[in-house]
Parts: sequence; C-alpha cells; structure tokens
Amino acid sequence: MTVTQRSTHDLPPAESGVRDRTLPSGGGGAERPRDAGSRGTAVRADIQALRAAAVAMVVLYHFWPHRLTGGFTGVDVFLVISGFLITSHLLAHPPRRMGDLLAFWSRRIRRLLPASLLVLLVTLVGSRLVSPETTWADTASQVKAAALYVVNWRLADDSVDYLASQSAPTPVQHFWSLSVEEQFYFFWPVLLLLLVAIGRRVRRGHRAIVAAGVAVVVVLSLAYSIVETAAEPARAYFVTPTRVWELGAGGLLAALSVGARGRPGILDGTRLPVPVRTVLAWLGWATIAGTAVAFTGSLPFPSWTAVIPVLGATAVIAANASSGAGSPARLTALRPVQGLGNISYSVYLWHWPLLVLVPSALGHPLRTVDKIVVIAVALVLAFLTKRYIEDRFRTPAWARPVWKPYALAAAAMALVVGTGQLQLAEVDHRATVAQQELAAHLSGSTPCFGAAALAAPAGTCPQRNSGPLYPAPVEAATAKSDAWDLHSGRNCFAHPPSFQITTCTTGPSDSTVRVALVGNSHAGEWYAAMKSVAAREHWQVTTFIASQCALAELAQNMDTPAHSASCAAWGRRVIDRVTHGRFDLVVMSDRVSVSAVGHD
Repeated sequence: MTVTQRSTHDLPPAESGVRDRTLPSGGGGAERPRDAGSRGTAVRADIQALRAAAVAMVVLYHFWPHRLTGGFTGVDVFLVISGFLITSHLLAHPPRRMGDLLAFWSRRIRRLLPASLLVLLVTLVGSRLVSPETTWADTASQVKAAALYVVNWRLADDSVDYLASQSAPTPVQHFWSLSVEEQFYFFWPVLLLLLVAIGRRVRRGHRAIVAAGVAVVVVLSLAYSIVETAAEPARAYFVTPTRVWELGAGGLLAALSVGARGRPGILDGTRLPVPVRTVLAWLGWATIAGTAVAFTGSLPFPSWTAVIPVLGATAVIAANASSGAGSPARLTALRPVQGLGNISYSVYLWHWPLLVLVPSALGHPLRTVDKIVVIAVALVLAFLTKRYIEDRFRTPAWARPVWKPYALAAAAMALVVGTGQLQLAEVDHRATVAQQELAAHLSGSTPCFGAAALAAPAGTCPQRNSGPLYPAPVEAATAKSDAWDLHSGRNCFAHPPSFQITTCTTGPSDSTVRVALVGNSHAGEWYAAMKSVAAREHWQVTTFIASQCALAELAQNMDTPAHSASCAAWGRRVIDRVTHGRFDLVVMSDRVSVSAVGHD
C-alpha cells in the first residue's frame, strides 16, 4: 500500500474514553479501576498524555503526510489504551449476568454515540452544501455505515474494488476505527463474562483464566493479521480481526497487572524500582516517536510491524512512571498535554471532516496557513463538543431507566441513517432526470448536441462555456462500462489475488469474424462500443481483460509479490489463448498504472 493510499484511509480510531460516572471523574483523566494495579482510583496522567500524543500524531500525519510519515501508528496507540482501560474496568467489576452487560453497553453508548452521531449529521449536511455532487452518494453511504458502526467492512470491500479504491476519500472514512472499537466493545465483555465463569467453575483464579483466554485471542488475531496483510493488505488494514490483537494486548496488560487478592501482578510497574520504571517509560515513548518518524506507508501494516508501536504504548502504560528526577511524567503532566488528551476523542471526530470539506468550500487546496486555522477550528469544536455533548450525556440522569440510552441511541442512529438515505434518494432522482434529459436530446434532431456538433457546418454551433453537462456529473461516480456490471450479476474482469481468466462473449455463435478485446480497465471501456459493432457487423467479441493488471509478461508492482506474480501469469495465459484462438482481429488497450518490479 502506498503512502498516498494510507493518507486517505489510515484514519485514527476513536479515543477509547472509558471514563464513566461510575468512577471518580478525576477532572477528565484516564482512570484505572480500584484493583487494576494501584492502591485506589487515580487519574492516569500518562495515559492522558498517550492519548494526546496519539491524536497529535494522527492529525499531523493527515495534514502533512510527507512530514510525519509514520503518524498513522497513533491508531495503534489508541487501540492499546482502549483495550487496557476497558479490560481494567471489566475486571474490576466482572460481568456476571445480562444486566451487567446492558449496563456496560449503556455507558459506552452514552460515552461515544452522542458526539459521533452529531459529527456524522453535521458532516453529511456540510458535504451536501460544499462538496461536488459526484461525492454525495459515497459520503451518504459511508455515513449510514458509520452510524451503524460497520463502515470498516464497507471500506475493506471498497479497498479491493479497483474502481471504488480510486474514489476520493469521504469526510467520514475515519470512522472505520471507531467501528472496530465498537465491535470490540460488543463482544469483549461477553468473552470476559465467559472466562470469569470458567475460572469460577474450575475454582481457579478468574484472572489467570482471563489472562490465558486473552493471550489466545491476541496470538490468533496477530497471526491472522500477518497472513491477511500479506495476502490482501488493503483489506487487512480495515477489518476487525486484524486489529483485535492490538486491543487485546492492552487487555492482556490489564489482566497481568493485578495478581491474587489485588496484589500487583507480574506486569505492574509499581513492583519495579523507580529508576527502572523511568527507563521503561522513556523507552516506550521513544519507540512510539520512532515509529511516527521512521515508518512509511510502504511497510506491511498492521501485520507484525504494528507490534512495535503496540509494545511502545504497552511499555508506557506498564511503567506508570512516577514524577521523579528524569521521569517523563513531568512533561506528560503539563496542562496543555492533559487538555489535549481530555478532548482527543472529539479532536479525532472533527479534524478529518474539516480537512476534507474545507478545500471544497474554499475552492483550492489547503495552504500551510489554512491548515493551521483548520486545526485550530477542530480544537475549538472539540472543546465545545466535549463540554456540551460528551460530558452532558454521561451524567447519571441519562442512564435511568436502563432502556433510555438504548432508545435514544436507536432514534439518533435512525435520524442519521434516514438523512443519509434521503441524500441517496436525491442523487438517484438527479440521475434519473439527467438520463431523461439526455435521452430527449439524443432522440431529437439538434445538430449541435454532442459529437454531432463536430460535423455541423462551420459557424452553425455557437460556443458555450456554461450550462448543463450531459451526461450529468452526478452519474460519474456510478457510471461503469458493461464489462463491469453485466445484467447477469458478474463482470468480465480477472481480479486479484488469483487473476483467473474470466471471459465474456457477445455476438452470434456462428459468426465468421472473431474479435478479441484484450487489456485492463481501459480495454473494458471499449466493451459497449464493441458490442454495438458486433451486433451491426455480425461479429463475435470475446474479452480478455483484468483489473489494473496490464497485459505484459513481466512482473508489475501490485499490492503484494503474490499479486504481481499472478498478474504476470495472467498475461502469459492470455497471450497464449489469444495467439492460439484463431481470432481475426485483436483490439488491445492498456494503461500501465504501476511500474515493473525492480524499477521506480
């Protein structure tokens, strides 16, 4: 995956924000439950600082992707924090029945949904007002998926669709990571409930059983992440199973931070001498900073490379450094750092929509001054959202009765999804009207419409610099050649990873003229014209076309070496089939969009 692709898709996850009103507020800090490795409940300033660092990395990366090339690893820091805090809370108050699960999910709803659904609704309206109409459908579809917390799977499917992967990023693509976390929050307490129940049944410490179970999940998810990233790197970046191990790593740290009877566990930093904790914390911070500076989009990710930032975040949390001489705690406790950590969730929510929409509103790409202003606006919006939305909905009044948060969440989600559906309906209506207008023009005798103007006598057709366009731009986002979307539900293209030859044939089977249409998507664009010619001339046309892969026997730089090898093998097979296919005519069209292996 290239750096450019990651800059549009590798968006930061939602800050975990597990501060609940069931715990002391601590001024908006990152609490740890009473038995999670410390005596009493305290604000974890180091975790707030991790949040601040993570969101700063992601924001700077999105605004200046070529300056902080590894800023996308802030995602992984967020995930570790989420896993640690959520698991700590669940182990401090182990769920034992359905009522406990409902109470947990109620807190997550009140913590995360009000701000996120507000941003989705505002973004959808803003997109309709300032974005090109060619983007409306994609934005509306992704807003709907984001409101239902499944947009990461939508983006995963789009990432392996050659045409969809070329679309401009929508202002809500960053919700993919929030979707991952919400899915984690759904199944993780159920898993812990089962593990705790097993521990009690076998009469062993439930923390040991939880730690063992979480370790198994971490190992399996990491293994899957490595395999899937090697096979389908674009898809692997978004899907939940490749990310669970990062959340689980934080959860495993939480499970191992407390031993029997609440004593410090083997990974509790308070067991270590202060100088050792200080060194461990600095090593963790240095590791995180190193990935932000040294990593690039060319690395396989998440895969095994994500282990490095995950270990860095884990080291900082485990060290729980005290404010001694030389400790990073003196820097992490600074008020601006803590303040940014406190509003990091809302900063994450607002920064990307502003980055995508403001250039459309201004009519030009963001300059340095523009970017600084946009970041400042994001910080102001984040502060207001934190104060008037996040904190307000987290008060106990919104938690009673138990069904209230669920009913309000369902209503708010329905509002966002319904608004998105209205936007899609408008796009469909505009497309239908445009098609009718185009058909009316084509059926008329206007000599100056379309290509006919080229054949009109000189001076007959006046030059026009404004007016409606035909076909309408709104149709551009969904317009595909017949080769992409046949009525049979299949398409004519060979696709990665295997690039198996897929052919389509049109024209009479008894034709005496056989034509081969060969190439990649640019050949596919000729399929409709070739079908028209075939019907008129009584020809038979057979396609040999692939998605992105150009017809050549050399290896091309595809997403993975395996894809490159499969593409080259497809080229050899097609050349053989066409050479021995007794075709009367071969029509070839390619756009070489990637370089050959070994060349820039």
